[in-house]
Amino acid sequence: MQLGIFYAATAYILWGIFPIYFKALQSVSPVEILWHRIVWACVFLLIALTARRQWSWVGRVSRQPKVLAGFTASAVLLSLNWYLYIWSVNSGHVVDASLGYFMNPLVTVFLGFLLLHEHLRPIQWAAIALAASGVAWLTWQAGHLPWIGLGLAFSFGFYGLLRKTAALGALEGLSLETFLLFPIAFGYLAWLALHDRNAFLNASVGTKSLLMAAGPITAIPLLLFAAGARRIPMSTLGLLQYLAPSLQLLIGVWMYHEPFTGERALGYAVIWSALLIYTLEGTWRTHRRRLAGQ
Repeated sequence: MQLGIFYAATAYILWGIFPIYFKALQSVSPVEILWHRIVWACVFLLIALTARRQWSWVGRVSRQPKVLAGFTASAVLLSLNWYLYIWSVNSGHVVDASLGYFMNPLVTVFLGFLLLHEHLRPIQWAAIALAASGVAWLTWQAGHLPWIGLGLAFSFGFYGLLRKTAALGALEGLSLETFLLFPIAFGYLAWLALHDRNAFLNASVGTKSLLMAAGPITAIPLLLFAAGARRIPMSTLGLLQYLAPSLQLLIGVWMYHEPFTGERALGYAVIWSALLIYTLEGTWRTHRRRLAGQ
């Protein structure tokens, strides 16, 4: 249990400090960072799969067109989510990006109701309604929808739905997604190199090292998360997931001095209240089920 909490918390802390990593790559365009991330993640995952001798799934999946189609769709959603996050961080919207991951659990529940016809309990509906009122307040204050947060929440929400019914585990699934995206990523970077526009070729040693580090930086938190999720209850995992957006918010406000006015904080507070209601209700129900099973 303690080891599981350590693994999961470490994964969320690493995800929480991602803004610092991407800010260090501001000299490289977001789209190029994205394709480098995919290429180097693919290289790292190839090494990891070889070391763990986890190749048996490749032959099975290659004979299942529906599985490949599903992972192609999830790969597209993942790349869109990654690009929007990288762009938002390097455009001075770390706080807006954190909002997306605060909203993600409630968006996922709502999509489950909408697309998978899952039953929602009254308190879950109340939490979703409260979060929607927070988004409405932020929209009214800013004069436009918080589209960065909504874009990140919904792209990752749809991605999560596809992966929920996927036939592969975390490592194999991410590997297949990066393998599917690799030809596009490599082709784009090769095209940039032919036109002398590939930032990697002309970058400093430090920038090159950071771009190459995108492989382990992408895969290691996922592996830690998978190891932690197997060892701890979902209720504990649900509480730990707020570490990442909380750290992102703090980094955006305190390290990068992004504006966070009282009016904006009120909107966030309403959404946090919705998350608190949703989380406490889920924890209470889990506790009652355990007592009933004793």
